[in-house]
Amino acid sequence: MNLRLASAATLVLLAGCSVFPRGEPLPRSRPEVSPAPPAAPSPPSSPPAVLSPPGPPSPEMIAAIPDAVPRVEPRSLRGNPAMYEVFGKRYFVMATGEGYRERGIASWYGPDFHAKATSSGEAYDMYAMTAAHKTLPLPTYVRVTNVSNGRSIVVRVNDRGPFVGSRIIDLSYTAAHKLDMTRAGTAVVEVEALTPGSLADAARGVSAAQQTPALAEPLYLQAGAFGQGDNARQLADRLRREGFESIAVIDPAAGSALYRVRLGPIADVASFDRLAARLGQLGIEARLFAN
Repeated sequence: MNLRLASAATLVLLAGCSVFPRGEPLPRSRPEVSPAPPAAPSPPSSPPAVLSPPGPPSPEMIAAIPDAVPRVEPRSLRGNPAMYEVFGKRYFVMATGEGYRERGIASWYGPDFHAKATSSGEAYDMYAMTAAHKTLPLPTYVRVTNVSNGRSIVVRVNDRGPFVGSRIIDLSYTAAHKLDMTRAGTAVVEVEALTPGSLADAARGVSAAQQTPALAEPLYLQAGAFGQGDNARQLADRLRREGFESIAVIDPAAGSALYRVRLGPIADVASFDRLAARLGQLGIEARLFAN
């Protein structure tokens, strides 16, 4: 995406929308923040993207593209402000991705951004195994698993986004294709940060053909989490008055002290989006419920 330099406190954002060949049409924005330029040019901290020639490769060629291989890299000089703001919302970049694991909805982005600058300053290659995330340090290597079919990949996070709805990660076209989500445009995924140098990392990124499909799990939406049970029950009562159904207050799980307000089960991502939009009108940010 075309980006412009900005200070750490102010971001100049451009929004776009693209699908390829039939991805979900999502408005996008790619913030970029750069510190003052160094006194002398320094070599890039990661190898430059190898941009494929125009025209989509065959499914066989895509299948042959290897997963990203986790390795130790310094934080990018660009794209890692302590805080940035997009569409009126602030995001705080993590000090480290260690221990990060989240379940949510993934989307993908394609040709309108191909060869354009990412938030890290690298060129976006839609045929490489990369991704965008709102708060993980750039770069970070993550394993992404499609919950509905068990397919798993490893990608290198080098961009910011997505900034639409409750999406937690934006994948390159090739990464999305390997997870079998390009036609639907979205998928429920689990994202786990990987520690470079671990011998288990490569095994986690085994080709989809070698994966054992996982059973599809029911989707639930979390409308809030509270340290006090009464507060959770008050929110549940409010939602019932607003016409929401299938609401439950979940007692704290082992190792947690939070009471969670849960809606569902939800049939699919589209249903999740509709509920999340209704909650958004009430000033409530929704996310996938995780036990």
